[in-house]
Amino acid sequence: MNKLLLHPAAKPLVFVLCLLPFAWLFYGALTDGLGANPAEYLIRATGDWTLRFICIVLAVTPLRVMSGTNALARFRRMLGLFAYFYVVLHLLSYSWFDMGFDVPEIAKDIAKRPFILVGFSAFVLLTPLAATSFNRAIKALGAKRWQALHKLVYVISGLGLLHFFWMRAGKNNFAEVFVYAAIIGLLLGWRVWNFARKKREGGQVPRPITAATRGPVSR
Repeated sequence: MNKLLLHPAAKPLVFVLCLLPFAWLFYGALTDGLGANPAEYLIRATGDWTLRFICIVLAVTPLRVMSGTNALARFRRMLGLFAYFYVVLHLLSYSWFDMGFDVPEIAKDIAKRPFILVGFSAFVLLTPLAATSFNRAIKALGAKRWQALHKLVYVISGLGLLHFFWMRAGKNNFAEVFVYAAIIGLLLGWRVWNFARKKREGGQVPRPITAATRGPVSR
């Protein structure tokens, strides 16, 4: 598996796969295939894909550790940037279709509605992670500060889940919320368990940051 993931074609393939949801939404918009309310569909779909990519990013380290597939780490930066790509699309869709790019009204709406405030807060916190995803930023910040900054992804995942919960609460539809909550709970719970295990074993020498382990989420 490591050999396959280190193949030169692996990254371009993952890039194309990450673009497929966008391509499908774009095609649906062009062909009038997004249902009776395409604006709402686009807002919801881009938000859903943001949360899915956050889950995928959080899954990289547990999968890498449990399977011994260290080459998975080389995709973390790309996956994290796609999470940011879809949250930008989500915000743009809301700003355009719901608010007509009326900035004062958008500001009032964010302040007035808690679920939008929470979602916007997640976007704000995700922005510095995306902005520091390149190698020069890691060098400028230093490994420890960079890793501490990128642990914000845990807060972001919680805010994203809360945003999704409040959005679905209006229609009393919690089935998908429970699925995402279970996934995020398991992924964060694994980190707590792994941290406790390392403490019991007397700690572990930190891994040096290399080109293979850099990404928008450090753990």
